[in-house]
Amino acid sequence: MKKILLLNNIKSKELEKLDSSNYEVSTEAADPSAIIVRSAVMHDMEFGPELLCIGRAGAGVNNIPIDRCADEGIIVFNTPGANAEAVKELALCAILLSTRDILGGVDWVKSIASEGDGVAALVEKEKSRFIGPEISGKTLGVIGLGAIGAKIGQAAYALGMRVLGYDPYLSVEAAWRLSSDIIRSGELEDIYREADFITLHVPYHKTTHHMINKESIKYMKPEVRIINLARSNLVCDDDMLEALEAGQVKYYVTDFPNGKTAGARGVIAIPHLGASTPESEDNCVSMVCSSITEYIENGNIMNSVNMTPAYLMRTGVPRVCVIHQNIPEMIARITTAISFYGVNIENMINTSTKGRSTAYTIIDVNEVPASLEESILKIKGVLRVRVLP
Repeated sequence: MKKILLLNNIKSKELEKLDSSNYEVSTEAADPSAIIVRSAVMHDMEFGPELLCIGRAGAGVNNIPIDRCADEGIIVFNTPGANAEAVKELALCAILLSTRDILGGVDWVKSIASEGDGVAALVEKEKSRFIGPEISGKTLGVIGLGAIGAKIGQAAYALGMRVLGYDPYLSVEAAWRLSSDIIRSGELEDIYREADFITLHVPYHKTTHHMINKESIKYMKPEVRIINLARSNLVCDDDMLEALEAGQVKYYVTDFPNGKTAGARGVIAIPHLGASTPESEDNCVSMVCSSITEYIENGNIMNSVNMTPAYLMRTGVPRVCVIHQNIPEMIARITTAISFYGVNIENMINTSTKGRSTAYTIIDVNEVPASLEESILKIKGVLRVRVLP
């Protein structure tokens, strides 16, 4: 029986699909084989030797010590694209909210409710205060063309917008999904110069920290609308508030309000609703459960952020799974240890990524001598060994 620990109050029908004869799921599981987390911060957590993997029910993994996990032979999964539909819909809403002053108008109408029969006349007199442009014919700049950015671009194009996209790290898979209606831009500055609306959909790391700042805003059109439903620290709040005050930015829509932005003029602050739909939550849990069970039961890795994908079809023979340092001669040492016992290697795969310190090897064998696992674990540079029947 494998234990799965839930670090957040995760309630989803997808958890019920886990085989109860193989998995015990709870918020109090001791010595778990897997952890499913949403927002809980794990950087100070100590991990036991039983922990094989951590599944983030979402895309961002800033709350997980992914490098330390790799060094300890713990696979970290996320769920790219599982909440794409939910974020796409909120982004379209954000675009519309940042055109006309819809929220200001709604609040104003509530404030004059006591006028009774005079409300209609006041509305006709004052409605021009909340006027704004149509989105049709305007240019949307999408920064980040993964699952979410591609969906937003396609939806905006269907609404009559011209769509420019920028993503220097576009994967082959993402490129196949990308509509030809989205014009790819080779330079980020082109997005800044041409877009009436800019929406951010990139991960957060040191190269994207405060990518929207005083310097980048200088390139942008006057009264540009900027939407951030991705990560709070992609935008420098101080520079954004200064640009709003100067009128360079008309509206800033953020899904990450804080003490500086909540209530600030020109800021439309949403309470982190990007993935807050039942469908999105179920999709995330379903994907992370699939990644966890596939790894635990078959040793295959998919949707990992600290290990290269690895898949080897099961053929009914035992399987040896080895997480090890990405150093020369490691495969030779492992296969030599196996050959010492006269064991036949039926099939194998090794995956690694340039610049990454860890690698992964799956070896299918015809039999597993009792001391084989211990022998491989003694090899210098081997971090973890698992034998699957």
